[in-house]
Amino acid sequence: MGLSISVGTLGSPEMRDDAEVLHRALEAAGVAWREPAAPGGDGAVFSAGFPYSYLSGLRRVYVLHRLGEPVTGARGVSREQYEEELEQVDDETVMFDSHLLCHSDCEGYYVPAEFEDEDPLFLPAESGVPGGAMVGSSAALLAELQGFAAAIGVRLAADGSLGPAESARLTDLPADDPFEPEVFTWHQLYRACRASLDSGNAIVFG
Repeated sequence: MGLSISVGTLGSPEMRDDAEVLHRALEAAGVAWREPAAPGGDGAVFSAGFPYSYLSGLRRVYVLHRLGEPVTGARGVSREQYEEELEQVDDETVMFDSHLLCHSDCEGYYVPAEFEDEDPLFLPAESGVPGGAMVGSSAALLAELQGFAAAIGVRLAADGSLGPAESARLTDLPADDPFEPEVFTWHQLYRACRASLDSGNAIVFG
């Protein structure tokens, strides 16, 4: 089992009801955004997937960087140290200000819209929005990913973009690279954010 992420699928006929639930909840929260209708088929403009543990690992290196601590790959630390560092992730999550941390592991959305206070949205539970009714911003998630890219060896251009050559290098990163799981996950989320912002579609976790 693992996490699937997609961009464009919320506009498909199969997810019309889910999209309307999200639209109504966002409108009530003052966010004026709607998923574009899918042009045909499932409408996906991007899709990827990875094990749930990969997302936990990426959150771990983000928190280590955020706290100014040495950033190491999960494969290079003991199980005991890894568990202790996941406790730090929990501590940072309850600050409720990170779009990478404050989101369900297995369902929910990131939308290409700006939020008034820049923090993740915590919608009422009765809204029916999956993922604990937490909704993130694609732009804010992208900014967080850009902020710690260098710590895991990702080489961004001066403007924060990921060039084609670097994207290809990340795709072909050797399996024995100490940050391979974290880089793989970072790369897929980065691509999802770019697809979301370019197309106007939500990132769907499922």
